[in-house]
Amino acid sequence: MTVPPRPRTPDDLPALVAALRAVHEQSGYPSVWPDDPAAFVLGRGEAWVAEHAGRAAGQVMLAPLPEPRPAWAAQLVMPGEILEVKRLFVRPDAQGRGLARALLSHALSESRAREAFSVLQVNETSGPAIRLYEREGWRVLARAQAAWTDPDGSHPWVRVYAQPAP
Repeated sequence: MTVPPRPRTPDDLPALVAALRAVHEQSGYPSVWPDDPAAFVLGRGEAWVAEHAGRAAGQVMLAPLPEPRPAWAAQLVMPGEILEVKRLFVRPDAQGRGLARALLSHALSESRAREAFSVLQVNETSGPAIRLYEREGWRVLARAQAAWTDPDGSHPWVRVYAQPAP
């Protein structure tokens, strides 16, 4: 049985940085290893963690869209706040246990409780993440070039997803 996600605490940071490193080495997320991985994990927004074997195994964040907003956000004409699901990762040895699904579901529930609308971006090369989002009912909203760069300096193509219908 999966323990429900809980708010991230400062004590989780070492385990989450280690988890991110393992994810990066296995699947290339993030595509460029950050100069300050702790700052990348902390990000900008509110975060929750999933535990496995008694320690933080992954996280998800909800954050307001950055300003200036990405061009694809012009399609989002709706009342209320728009929140982005970000920094969703689970260390490889804890994958396959429903933790990513639980984190994604928790972020969506939090967003809906705030009467906000959720979106997320995923690199088009991230097959497992795309399969998760589509299995969970997220709808493709747009295809765009990311604001971040890959190791070769190019801006990867991402799929932008909108939250599933309630």
